[in-house]
Amino acid sequence: MFSIPEQFSNATKANFESQFAIFSSLTNKTFEGVEKLVDLNLTAAKASLEDTSATAKQLLAAKDPQEFFSVTASRAQPNAEKAIAYSRHLAQIASGTASEFSKAAEAQILETNRKVISLVDEVSKNAPAGTENAVALFKSALGSANAGYEQFTRTAKQAAEAYEANVNAAVNQFTAAVKSAPAAAANSAAAAA
Repeated sequence: MFSIPEQFSNATKANFESQFAIFSSLTNKTFEGVEKLVDLNLTAAKASLEDTSATAKQLLAAKDPQEFFSVTASRAQPNAEKAIAYSRHLAQIASGTASEFSKAAEAQILETNRKVISLVDEVSKNAPAGTENAVALFKSALGSANAGYEQFTRTAKQAAEAYEANVNAAVNQFTAAVKSAPAAAANSAAAAA
């Protein structure tokens, strides 16, 4: 049977190990997200450079202003579609990283919580007579803290889902606007003629 100071010493060590594990896990998830973001940006920059070069060659080869403006107008929709694809991919990276971050933190917090409850149960078995009310109060406070954490977790998940839905809605609206722009331009050109 352990003494109470030994139990707290072991609990402190376990808590430190849990904190280190959560820090390591969250750091790894952060680096994975940054790595995906850097890869996305490098790919987008390379594609943009190639596209800009091809477009510049087409513009320099234009024989008259009408061809110049035709080339410029023909690049608008593909560029907008690339921007939409980039935005979607960026939103997926952010959402995925946040989700992984949340899962890692939640798992570590649940494990730490389990260890604290186990410690409280073990200490309460060895508690001196007359401290039952204090132990019950502490267990009640721990239960309230757990309930608060669960509510916070639900709220954070709802906020993340709302953010993702808003980003998707904005990207979809932008996509619809880009797709309708050529038709509107054609209608305007036809009306002007």
